[in-house]
Amino acid sequence: MNTAKVILNPFGGRWSKQDKVRRVEQALHTAGIDYDLVLTDAPGHGLELAKQAARENWPVVVAAGGDGTINEVVNGLMEAAGNHEVGPLAILPVGTANDLADMLALPRELNEVCRRIAGGRTRLLDVGQVNNRYFTNNSAVGLEPMVSLAHEQMRWLTGNFRYIAAAVKAIVEAKPWQMWLSWDTGTYEGPITLVSVGNSRRTGGVFYMTPKALMDDGLLDFVYGVGMGRWQMLRLLPKTLKGVHIYHPLVTYSQTSQLSILASPATPIQADGEIIETQATKITYRILPGKLRVIV
Repeated sequence: MNTAKVILNPFGGRWSKQDKVRRVEQALHTAGIDYDLVLTDAPGHGLELAKQAARENWPVVVAAGGDGTINEVVNGLMEAAGNHEVGPLAILPVGTANDLADMLALPRELNEVCRRIAGGRTRLLDVGQVNNRYFTNNSAVGLEPMVSLAHEQMRWLTGNFRYIAAAVKAIVEAKPWQMWLSWDTGTYEGPITLVSVGNSRRTGGVFYMTPKALMDDGLLDFVYGVGMGRWQMLRLLPKTLKGVHIYHPLVTYSQTSQLSILASPATPIQADGEIIETQATKITYRILPGKLRVIV
């Protein structure tokens, strides 16, 4: 895997734009990778660049950024691929949370991860789909996307503390939804505070919302909470850092190949931390087994 199209998000993450570009290019050069690097300049640009890379038949496409960048690149590759397997995709984890990269046990050190790209060892991952958007890590409706919205508004904070502060803000302001859920083995109708759907275990850098999820088992893990007041949610929040919230009596945890949700009032939807809809009343999830080949 010595020739690659690199799609780099120069915003956010650990370094300034200039420093990020310099570090990424230096690591690629040190690993002996011949590359063409392009920068995203606005939300959605990574998706279009990935579609173009697929049309140009690059042997590997590199998503350099966080989970949002990976999400855009995967969506571009998926839209270009049709029914075919997607990839190989490589990841340079230079974002803020880097959930998918961590769950794949990729190193944060750029020289090391570039050596892995050059080595070319891959594994197949499942891909989730919510309505018309694909995701690799996590998606949610209800409270969790409200956290994503609060996170975007709290730019004076940095790092994982920003996610925790955003979660507290969203909980304090939370109001329950009425939802109807249907999945492979069950249904539920009633008040719900959140539904979190995971292809992997962690989201937001620190929250193990679906702690039993596997990225290649052909199933989505999902969790929902019912009938909770603000104080109950605030007390439950620290438990999500270790994934033990799933044992609370008001929390249900299950697995499925598909999940249908009707929500009232409308809810935002997040996919890999990015808000993809703000007023959804009908939400459909499904899993696409073994769809994405990733360099590990």
